[in-house]
Amino acid sequence: MADMSDDEAIIIEAFSQNGSRKHIGPVAFNRIELNAILRVYGQMVATGEWRDYAIDHLDDRAVFSIFRRTAEIPLYRVEKNPKLASRQGAYSVIAASGLILKRGKELRNVLKVFDKKLFKIV
Repeated sequence: MADMSDDEAIIIEAFSQNGSRKHIGPVAFNRIELNAILRVYGQMVATGEWRDYAIDHLDDRAVFSIFRRTAEIPLYRVEKNPKLASRQGAYSVIAASGLILKRGKELRNVLKVFDKKLFKIV
């Protein structure tokens, strides 16, 4: 058998015996995804609605949690779950109650759920 590069060996190792991909390492947001999330976050901080955030990179999903105050439970969670990418979409916005506010395949469309909150009629 010909010599394999390290990259080829990793790709081969990433597939199980039945051909489905195995997940290697934690799920993370990429730079483009983080920029989109932080743009919305910055707008809400400017209005005084949100004050803190946390990012978790778990084995099955990445979570961006949004807080009104640091010591509270998150008001919202923006989640990236690659296992749901082909079905319902990898991205979702979840309220503190656990209610899924929006889910989809494109992050920018999912984040539009916050656009309604940006323009309050006073």
